[in-house]
Amino acid sequence: MKGRVESTDIVIVGAGIAGLSTSLGLHRLGLGSLVLETSDCLRVTGFAFLTWANGWKALDALGIADALRQQHELLEGLVAISTITGRPTSEILFTNGTGGGRHEVRSVGRKLLLETLANELPHGTIRFNSKVVLIEEDGHSKLIHLADGSVIKTKVLIGCDGVNSVVAKWLGLQEATFIGRATIRGLASFEEGEDHHFGSSFLQLFGKGCRSGFVPCNKKTVHWFFQYNSATLPEEEEPSKLKQYVLDNLGEKAPKEVIDVVKKTNLGSIISSPLRTRMPWKVYFGNIYRNNVCVAGDALHPMTPDIGQGACAALEDGIILARCLGQALLSLSRNPTSKSVFKDEVISDREEEELYYRVEEGLGKFARERRWRSLDLITTAYYMGSIQQGSGRLINYVRDNFLSSYLTRVLLRRTEFDCGEL
Repeated sequence: MKGRVESTDIVIVGAGIAGLSTSLGLHRLGLGSLVLETSDCLRVTGFAFLTWANGWKALDALGIADALRQQHELLEGLVAISTITGRPTSEILFTNGTGGGRHEVRSVGRKLLLETLANELPHGTIRFNSKVVLIEEDGHSKLIHLADGSVIKTKVLIGCDGVNSVVAKWLGLQEATFIGRATIRGLASFEEGEDHHFGSSFLQLFGKGCRSGFVPCNKKTVHWFFQYNSATLPEEEEPSKLKQYVLDNLGEKAPKEVIDVVKKTNLGSIISSPLRTRMPWKVYFGNIYRNNVCVAGDALHPMTPDIGQGACAALEDGIILARCLGQALLSLSRNPTSKSVFKDEVISDREEEELYYRVEEGLGKFARERRWRSLDLITTAYYMGSIQQGSGRLINYVRDNFLSSYLTRVLLRRTEFDCGEL
């Protein structure tokens, strides 16, 4: 039996970083949206992520950067150490940015970012317990069927629903591929009077078939990850086993403060996940958008975390997508004092068709802007990870003695992208 049909202009599937930043960008432009989230609250997969200069430019455009800056330490540089030799292989200062400036880099709490984005949205924008099970065509609109039997009719559908995106599947994008690697993440918290001894540097460790990173978020918390090779999809393990696996495989010459941080991590702050990516040619030849439907964030460019750009790219998507839609739609408002897109108004068939093609134009522009950036990030992350996590003696020698500084510079160049203003 068909449920009640509700109409809304713009529907975003997924209340993650891409979905909320897109919704907030639209809101800043005066365009309302409805965000559908499967779970019953904001989902936090992972504890923190590196926010590079490109991510801060997006957060500045959304108007929430300064509040987040106050709660996260500015990182001074990156130090890479080989756990095979115990010696540093490279050191990069973030003060050496393009044109003599500096790279702004901080490790941002994922939960705090999502809550900050959500709190800036009008009440009722996010609808929890709303699992999308079917998408249908209805003339120039889309019908979104939810698991509870309700149906939402919309003029614009944006999929920000992650690696296993329902919207990406509807568009015909091939699923992300498991690449034979997995990661364990943790967040260590220190009590008053304790010190994590990391200062303000991002520490990376490279070993035989594994790599890890330790990043201070502030004076009392350290976010860390441990990546390892896995020929098959890893089974879900108890946090205690994950913790012991990391301690057993960090390497004999891992610094003492690194081992102490892992030991300090509460079992409730340890998770594990396989690494997946959408191969570059699948993005190049695939449908990023079709008519009035598109994808963004991990639904568009799932990538390995080897250059730390997944979240930053999602923030870029939010700004650019909101801007492209805004440019296409705002000129259509018949009421000069309102920026609504014909909401709650009866429009003619000709106006509806014009709206449909304006939406398609805006999403097409977004796709053109993001396709090559997505290809670049996915490819760079994949190949950097393959080199950094090599297990052969030759690749380890070349990486530690010749490639480490080069790879870091490649990473930093990807952070200089500017998504622009809304």
